[in-house]
Amino acid sequence: QVQLVEAGGGLAQPGGSLKLSCAASGFAFHNYYMGWARQAPGKGLEWVSGLYSDGSDTSYGDSVKGRFTISRDNAKNTVYLQMNSLKPEDTAVYYCQASTWWGQGTQVTVSS
Repeated sequence: QVQLVEAGGGLAQPGGSLKLSCAASGFAFHNYYMGWARQAPGKGLEWVSGLYSDGSDTSYGDSVKGRFTISRDNAKNTVYLQMNSLKPEDTAVYYCQASTWWGQGTQVTVSS
């Protein structure tokens, strides 16, 4: 069955960095557009970033543009989200997404 397993969340200080990963299995990862979304406490789901199957094109939400970088390793069936210059408003549960499949999420908390 399809699995998307996120890792790498945790506590970071404002201005700090974290790198999330999402290990995929059960589908042809190399053929799929992969994305990240997040949900902050009390708020709706917000799309963060995505990239095409060959990694040739990336896109970002306005709130993270210039600070976050998405990448993928098709040999490892893994997509990453490098998060730099973190802000308290980046605090959220971060989800990996492919088509209609979603991971369980990983908590990111940005606080001093």
